[in-house]
Amino acid sequence: MSDGAIILTIGVGTYLLRLSFIGILGNHTMPDWAMVPLRFVAPAVLAALVAPAVLLREGVVDLSPATNPRALAALVALLIAWKTKNVGAVIVAGMAVVWLLQALL
Repeated sequence: MSDGAIILTIGVGTYLLRLSFIGILGNHTMPDWAMVPLRFVAPAVLAALVAPAVLLREGVVDLSPATNPRALAALVALLIAWKTKNVGAVIVAGMAVVWLLQALL
């Protein structure tokens, strides 16, 4: 089987799997016990995507601001997010700290 056929098959399978849940549960309301944990799915997925990019440098956890400016920028962004709850301010502050530290180091 060629690479394109494998990718297409996996894509169709994934689509049908997700569609089956939407088709089965689309007209029903979820019980409260199922909705509570679902609130944490998006933050958990975002953390799983961001944490390696921020904390790993060449495959090793690096928390030193001298060698990993992204770690300090993430901490600043986290504090800004906690205080302001403003996505724009978080992005601007985080990027400003990264660029400043990269320019200084």
